[in-house]
Amino acid sequence: MLNEAEVKGLLRDRGIATTNFLLPTRKELSSLALRFPVAVKVCSAKILHKTEVGGVFLDILDVNALEEKYDLIKHRFPEAQVLVESMEPKGPEAIIGVTEDKDFGLSIMFGMGGVMAELYNDVSFRTIPITKYDALEMTEETKADVFFKGFRGMKADRESVVGLLLKISDMAQEMSDSLSKMDLNPVILRENGYVVVDAKLLIKEGSRMSMRG
Repeated sequence: MLNEAEVKGLLRDRGIATTNFLLPTRKELSSLALRFPVAVKVCSAKILHKTEVGGVFLDILDVNALEEKYDLIKHRFPEAQVLVESMEPKGPEAIIGVTEDKDFGLSIMFGMGGVMAELYNDVSFRTIPITKYDALEMTEETKADVFFKGFRGMKADRESVVGLLLKISDMAQEMSDSLSKMDLNPVILRENGYVVVDAKLLIKEGSRMSMRG
């Protein structure tokens, strides 16, 4: 597995919008160029589920609290880095994933995201590569479609998500020799655009890859 900063770096190289994050040293915390509130996360290729091991703290409001949580993560995970990122305003959440099926090869998935992803299990799949028409259909086939049409004052940008699905499909094709699984969850949907909040990427055992895929 790559760590979160590495995965988000790969996404940014492909023009995919992610959170504004840094990997600061302890001394740099007092002068970070990030807006509060921030999230503080353990950043390690050895830790897949950060929240489950106590490696994520959200809505940190000031430098004192930031330093406290930073120290706590370093105490729990001495060999890991600490990722600090600005909190994103709330909005509809989607999940985008890539898996390698033994029969169909690489497949891409889209659906409702966040903590409800496993509960709803409301997703649409296509084999990679996908066309723009495939991506458009995927956004229409799950309950997330209601947000693209507008729901209780929330409106998501379908065109930008279609573009994101196409970029992830292209990225998976480029990395097909090494990519085992990718998970973007949540992706916060905006009226204009989106932002990838968390990202995981697993490579095949024994494979080698550059940081640009």
